[in-house]
Amino acid sequence: MQEQVQDDLITRARAWLAEDPDPQTAAELAAIIEAGDTAELADRFAGTLQFGTAGLRGEIGAGPMRMNRSVVIRAAAGLAAHLLAQGHAGGLVVVGYDARYKSADFARDTAAVMTGAGLRAAVLPRPLPTPVLAFAIRHLGAVAGVEVTASHNPPRDNGYKVYLGDGAQIVSPVDAEIAAEIDRIDTLASVPRPDSGWQELGDEVLEAYLARTDAVLTPGSPRGVRTVYTAMHGVGKDVVLAAFARHGFPEPVLVAEQAEPDPAFPTVAFPNPEEPGAMDLSFAKAAEVRPDIVIANDPDADRCAVAVPDASAASGWRMLRGDEVGALLAAHLVTKGVSGVFAESIVSSSLLGRIAEAAGVGYEETLTGFKWISRVEGLRYGYEEALGYCVDPEGVRDKDGVTAALLVAELASELKERGRGLTDLLDDLALAHGLHATDQLSVRVSDLSVIADAMAALRAEPPVSLAGLRVVSAEDLAVGSAALPPTDGLRYHLDGAHQARVIVRPSGTEPKLKCYLEVVVPVADADDLVPARTRGQGVLDAIKKDLSAAAGI
Repeated sequence: MQEQVQDDLITRARAWLAEDPDPQTAAELAAIIEAGDTAELADRFAGTLQFGTAGLRGEIGAGPMRMNRSVVIRAAAGLAAHLLAQGHAGGLVVVGYDARYKSADFARDTAAVMTGAGLRAAVLPRPLPTPVLAFAIRHLGAVAGVEVTASHNPPRDNGYKVYLGDGAQIVSPVDAEIAAEIDRIDTLASVPRPDSGWQELGDEVLEAYLARTDAVLTPGSPRGVRTVYTAMHGVGKDVVLAAFARHGFPEPVLVAEQAEPDPAFPTVAFPNPEEPGAMDLSFAKAAEVRPDIVIANDPDADRCAVAVPDASAASGWRMLRGDEVGALLAAHLVTKGVSGVFAESIVSSSLLGRIAEAAGVGYEETLTGFKWISRVEGLRYGYEEALGYCVDPEGVRDKDGVTAALLVAELASELKERGRGLTDLLDDLALAHGLHATDQLSVRVSDLSVIADAMAALRAEPPVSLAGLRVVSAEDLAVGSAALPPTDGLRYHLDGAHQARVIVRPSGTEPKLKCYLEVVVPVADADDLVPARTRGQGVLDAIKKDLSAAAGI
């Protein structure tokens, strides 16, 4: 029986190898077959990389469970078939890509497949930020867009993100419909892939995107903030510098070691500003040049991180949490007198709702991800705690780390003119609405069954108390509700004055179990701010400890 299984693996691997259009992955697979490494083959041929609402994301390599040209060609053909079924024959598909390994190849294959299917394809001129692609879709009147990126994943990964003509990422049931079309593809030979016929775009789309950034800022607003900036080895530098120059901000001081695109991400363990150590070089540069703020993008520049001076920190700088930046930008927009709806995902701080209520603007919660936030009717501003901010939904219906950086710089400039900083505004918000302290328990795993087991344990035996606070409601978000579609997650509300809330969910893009915690601490006056932060962090720490035990992680 074992021999039959091994023979079947070898047969399937050889069939895959015979079709592999990439000499590099073909050689890799041939070597595995030659070595008779059936354990490795079993891992790579255990199924197929599943196409979902995040598109595709996975480790680069040979075989159907990896990201490679064969998988991408099938994904592109599935998308093309879906678009044709929706009546979009002859429609335009815009393709963008980052600077990761194989990204340019995957973009070219996508353009070839679209052209061969009777659609028109246009490819951005070079590796550019994901928000430029999201902007280009509506700017060019496209029926869909594809961005080849794995965002802030490790160097070995790549991904495939799909947008429809509304400029927003796909959601269910479109993902399932595309997946069904992918499953119908028999062989790669059945997918027409001409050598030419698509359009290679010039800089006109980028220029239009930069012109659109004018809408983010108030004419005549202060522009004096001094910034240290890191692109985190990604594609943000040139676009951010162009945007800052366009609007008269001082040129940001670059973290030279991370300024240019490098798919190896040599200076960081993970190219995500949230990860420990990722901002060390930025803080070292800041200690040298003493700017007002530090700004970082992730590698595809759709996220924006902000750090502020902090004498109590070893580096002299503190990264603001995404929830803090989200609240700051909301407060800034309120000051500008904007109207419309403010939206956030359920894992983000409830402070946004309080800011919106006080300002008399609309407010909505959505499931995690900008594919949901961007679809809120009347959206004016949306954010998510994982450093994602949509500050100009009419221009980019997705998170955008470039326009967010501009808005942060404008706010910091206005505060600087008044002798204040971003933390002073955070204090104002705490005094007005209570101190909203947030934290996260995030566990990266090598075995995905650890996540499944933790979720199963919490569903089988929900915690009755956390940090000594009684759990007054335990919701299984997989059931769905009138307000939210079903999603794999659990939400707990705790008893007591702190209005504590916990949400547990598997990450949609990384092998992580993520637990989002929030407590709201009443603040009597300015003298109570520091004690309130201490009280809040104490409750958060206790919740983390008890939750970790309950989930077995």
